[in-house]
Amino acid sequence: MSTSSPAAERRRIAPSRIPDWATGFGAQVIYGLIIGLILGFVARGTAEGSGLRAVLDSVGGAYVQLLKLMVPPLVVTAVITSVANLRKVTNAARLALSTLLWFAATAFASVVAGLLIGLWLKPGLGSGVDAAAAEAPSSTGSWWAFLAGIVPENILGLGVKVAEDGASPTFNVLQLLVISIALGIAAVKVGEPAEPFLRGTESLLQIIQKVLWWIIRLAPIGTAALIGRAVAEYGWEALGSLGKFTLAIYVGLLVVIGIIYPVVLKANGLPVGAFFRRVWPVTSLGFVTRSSMGVMPVTQRVTERRLGVPREYSSFAVPLGATTKMDGCAAIYPAIAALFVAQFYGVQLGVTDYLLVVIVSVLGSAATAGTTGATVMLTLTLSTLGLPLEGVGLLLAVEPILDMGRTAVNVTGQALVPAIVAKRAGILDASAFEGEPRPLDDDAAAAESGSAAAESDATEPATIEPAASEVRPDAEARSSQSDAAQERTGAGVSLPR
Repeated sequence: MSTSSPAAERRRIAPSRIPDWATGFGAQVIYGLIIGLILGFVARGTAEGSGLRAVLDSVGGAYVQLLKLMVPPLVVTAVITSVANLRKVTNAARLALSTLLWFAATAFASVVAGLLIGLWLKPGLGSGVDAAAAEAPSSTGSWWAFLAGIVPENILGLGVKVAEDGASPTFNVLQLLVISIALGIAAVKVGEPAEPFLRGTESLLQIIQKVLWWIIRLAPIGTAALIGRAVAEYGWEALGSLGKFTLAIYVGLLVVIGIIYPVVLKANGLPVGAFFRRVWPVTSLGFVTRSSMGVMPVTQRVTERRLGVPREYSSFAVPLGATTKMDGCAAIYPAIAALFVAQFYGVQLGVTDYLLVVIVSVLGSAATAGTTGATVMLTLTLSTLGLPLEGVGLLLAVEPILDMGRTAVNVTGQALVPAIVAKRAGILDASAFEGEPRPLDDDAAAAESGSAAAESDATEPATIEPAASEVRPDAEARSSQSDAAQERTGAGVSLPR
């Protein structure tokens, strides 16, 4: 006589409830977007210094600041732990190289798409923008800035930004990466005496991730405030005579996220729809926060929990991508913007100029790490082509509106590449793409796992399934079982459940 567990019994007798897709984290973000749009249009009809506008501005700014607050400790602890765990993986160097190659490949496809769209729509012709708006920016991109940005200024990679209204702390993620990788390698080289340090770092990482989730749970509120602030501040009037240029940028961004990324996913055997459903929190938060750094903690959590990328690899690839993987800001935008400036000033570009745009876009996102920003990236492209830097001022009116779409594409690509590399390396948890997206909440994930186990116990005997980390490529699967077992033990890659 079989008996059912209390959890399984409750599941049988419970009345029909709202489906998970309507109450999950992704749905909550969508509700936040809708509420934010409503609040934004309401605030737009009020005075500039009204209470609603002030609330939206304060809440949205505070949420982005909370996300950025967790970036430095997350990067340091995650990368040190990652380096320590990667010592057990024989192909760690190949993973790093593959990551960089896929960064470059998707950037190449994106910048080519941007050039083709710019040549097709010709946004600089007949735009009607006032030439008096031309103004050179205060900061420009530089290859030397990239080299200088790699060298840490202090052991923590922190700095201070001084402005007219006061000073605020800043951090350079590229410097944090260099410091963390160096500390991780040093700890591995030291050996046994460094084990307490590595265990402490791993424990601290778990604590940081728990606090981080508390912040992530506020995403619907932050989304409502940020999108409401954007609508109230910019609206549609800012487009004006730059509507054609804005259209060209968003067409390019749609081509990247709607054609290039799906082609890459299909070519590597990953389901397109499942990927975008799982990465939606990252894409939507990137759109409203306009900050790859601010979204990076969410990107890493989604990459591990919903895309099945091993933590040991994602903690290296995601921070690197948040610094150097920018298909929106460093590929689509500078390509179309450079063509706009050339067309506006009547400068003819040749094949060599187009090749220079491609080269700068593929390599330039890393070169602007010391002074990040799409505007800085554009100045690097314009100076390389010999175009007037004053053309940057022509585009500043729609910069915030464009930045929302650019960042959404940036962060989506930062989640895409780790999934592709992990799939090709045979370390991706393929079950992550099956069924509904896994909960991002630790407690919800544990409850889901527990209820599933209880129901399984009540209905059928337990079976032991191989871990996802034991799934190897076909060529390796043909080796002897004893050799494969020995290799799996040495790899030590544990996938998040």
